[in-house]
Amino acid sequence: MNGDYGVRAAGPDDCSLIVSFNRAMAMETEGHDLDEGTVVAGVTAVLADPAKGRYFIAERRGGGPEAGGQRAVRPEPAGQLMLTLEWSDWRNGPIWWIQSVYVAPAHRRRGIYRMLHEHVRRVGRAEGAVGLRLYVERDNSTAQSAYGALGMARSRYVMYEEMWA
Repeated sequence: MNGDYGVRAAGPDDCSLIVSFNRAMAMETEGHDLDEGTVVAGVTAVLADPAKGRYFIAERRGGGPEAGGQRAVRPEPAGQLMLTLEWSDWRNGPIWWIQSVYVAPAHRRRGIYRMLHEHVRRVGRAEGAVGLRLYVERDNSTAQSAYGALGMARSRYVMYEEMWA
């Protein structure tokens, strides 16, 4: 893991960043051009109500180089993930679902997702979560390998859905 990077909880000022990352992720992974207004409303809803979910942002501390070789003061966003909760009556505790994972192309292969995942794992254990879950596109072998390398195992469950929007 690169010590130049850190993870923080997202806040309202991160809305446009999260929207851009979500739209880029949907286009890359599914070829889906998400409606910007819908995504803005969805991200805003999460940022305003922690019961809906929480975002975490990975960023390069000190940002990238500016003109003249000086380092920027503002951190440079590198990636994100969102957490949502599922209550498990079998385990009497919350299962944290990892969603909206995105690492900006310039920051890939630098352990950014690993850093986000390990951060969420630590916070989840400290806050009483009983486990982590996520779903991944069937054909996304790169992501599947990354999740496996972090100790996650393929679930025995098959996911079904009925979407209305």
